[in-house]
Formats: sequence, structure tokens, C-alpha cells
Amino acid sequence: MSTIIIVTICTLLLLAYIFDISSSKTKIPSVILLILLGWGVKQFAVFWGISIPNLDIVLPVLGTIGLILIVLEGSLELEIKRSKFPVVIKSSLVAFFPMLLMSIGLAFAFYYFDDNAFKNSLANAIPFAIISSAIAIPSAKNLRSHEKEFITYESSLSDIFGLIFFNFITLNDNIGSQTFSVFLLQLLVILIVSFISTLTLALLLSKIKHSVKFAPIILLIILIYSISKIYHLPSLLFILFFGLFIGNLDELKRFKLIDKLQPDILDKEVRKFKELTIEMTFLVRSLFFLLFGFLIEYKDLFNPGTIIWAIIITACIYLIRVVFIKIVKLPVNPLLFIAPRGLITILLFLSIPENLKIDIVNESLILQVIFLTAIVMMFGLMNHKKEAKN
Repeated sequence: MSTIIIVTICTLLLLAYIFDISSSKTKIPSVILLILLGWGVKQFAVFWGISIPNLDIVLPVLGTIGLILIVLEGSLELEIKRSKFPVVIKSSLVAFFPMLLMSIGLAFAFYYFDDNAFKNSLANAIPFAIISSAIAIPSAKNLRSHEKEFITYESSLSDIFGLIFFNFITLNDNIGSQTFSVFLLQLLVILIVSFISTLTLALLLSKIKHSVKFAPIILLIILIYSISKIYHLPSLLFILFFGLFIGNLDELKRFKLIDKLQPDILDKEVRKFKELTIEMTFLVRSLFFLLFGFLIEYKDLFNPGTIIWAIIITACIYLIRVVFIKIVKLPVNPLLFIAPRGLITILLFLSIPENLKIDIVNESLILQVIFLTAIVMMFGLMNHKKEAKN
């Protein structure tokens, strides 16, 4: 039995690799193919009566590790230069304000049309307002460098802003001046933790002579993230801070503190670390979406009770997005279409406390919005490719 499991997992991951390679040609997001493949495996298992244990508990674990690695991979790609400030500001604006506006607007819709408490509505609306960097960053890899850079910044910041906002709403029973004071204190604490942890990890990366050096660093990153999360700190800021720091040592060499880290030696190690991170991100992301596809039910995707809501939510996502892209004076095509929902949406949906859940936001609605945004992105990229050729 163990041999069959190994063969199955290896075959599925090799297919995921083929999907990843072919997505640049077909413009079909690999996430759609992975979800469909996972669903197909389940149908095969049911048809042949193969007994598979409950895997629900594995999904949030894979999702959390995947989110850490995806943000880390994206931040390692980014450059800290004065010339990059305009794109950072624009991506921050497009990441923050549409997320906030979409969350509040959708919360009012759940509150007014579905008769729910506004706080409950807001907690359930936030997952739909966040761009999934797990899908957006890989999908943008074949765009021009400045477009890819914008998508990487925007989707990573969207994840961070969204998680902070979600935790702020779900973890506070009453919101007042004291709540905001605690929130600002948490931000200050995570910045201090990020600074100390980043310097320590960078020092370890340059000093460890053992043949195994990258695995402990990644484990420590996940450990620091998890401990910070236990204390309700915005821990994704640490991941972004760490990736930006070690990915931009050349720009930071002028500081005396960086000289002590031996940046020339560290630079070589960072390149190897980056390669390992990309490989691990691919594996974890592929396993997550395969498992997600395996766990979905056919009736969830075609649930008529939620499809109208899904279409309205998807339409609002792109309506708000086009307005802000024009405000910051960026090209609408193809940036408009790269606003998928995915891993972060699923993770936050699974994290909604029981006392805040509402009936309208269920597996069907989540799945439909994910598929609709992925399909819009697919056709948008296909159209962009044709325009580029012309």
C-alpha cells in the first residue's frame, strides 16, 4: 500500500510540474488544473472503493506553510532601490484600499440582504477581498518585469494587509481606542522581532558550515511565524522583512552592521537559499491545491444557491480594481485580470470562529469565487498574449 501511495504522490506532483511549465503557453492557471486533478483522483478512489483517511486537518497546515514560503519567495525577488519607491507606493495603494472597500461593501451586503450582524458579515467578507499571492505571483512570471514586480508587491501586501485586518476584526470583541492602542503595540513588537530575528537568521546563514544549513533556517522561519501568530502578531510582516533584507544585501552594504555579516559570502548562500525556497514552494503549493481539489464535492461547485452571490462578488472585485488601477495610472491590461482568490481565501475561511460564521459564506461560495476569478485571469492573460503578438 505504501508503494502505491508513493507512486500516486510522485505522479501527481510530476503532473503539477507539467501544468506549471505549460501554463505559460496555455495561459490556463495551474491552480485550476491542480484542483480538477485532485477532484478526479477522489472520483477514481470512490469508484474503486479505495478507503482514504480524513485529510481535512492537513489542509490548513499545508496552507499556512505554503503561505509562508510564497511570501518569502516573492519578497526574495524584490529590490529595495530609490527607483522602486513609485511601484511600492502604487502597489501598496492598490493592495490596501480595494481590500478595505471590498470588505466593507460586501459586509454591508451580507448585513442588509442576508440579515447578519455587521461584525460577523465583515469577518466573512474579508477572505473575498484579498488577492492570493499563491496564484498571482506564479501567473505573472511571464509578464514584463515591471508588471511582474507590481503583482509581486501587490499580492504579497494584500495578503499581509488582509491578515492584519482579519485578525483585528475576529480577535477583538469590542473595537475602541484601547483596541487600536494594542494593535499599534503589536505592530511595534513584530517590527522589533523581525529586525532581531532577521539579523540572527542572516548571521546563521553566513556562519553555519554544516552540510545541512538551509532546512534549519526555513524551520526557524516557520517557528518564528507560528509563535508570533499565537500572540496575534502580524507575523507575515516578519516573512516579508526577512526576504527583503537578505535579498537586497548589495543595496545594504553601506551600513556597518551589514559588513559584519560578510555580505559577499552571504550573497552566495542567499542564491542557494532562494533556489531551495522556490523548489519547496512549488511542492507545498501543488500539494495544497491537489488536496483542496480532493476534498471538494461536485455539488459545491455548481450550487445554484450561491452562484448569484459568487458572480456579484467577482464583478465587484474587478470593478473596484479597475478604478484604483486607473487612479494610480497603471496599464489596465493585463493588471486588471490578475486578482485571483485562492490559498489565502481558503485559509481565512477555515479560520473564521464558529460564533462569527454566517450561512451564506460556505464552501460553495468560496470555491465558485476562486474558479470565477481564475477563469477571468486565464482569459485576460490569453487576450493580453494576443495583443502583445499583434
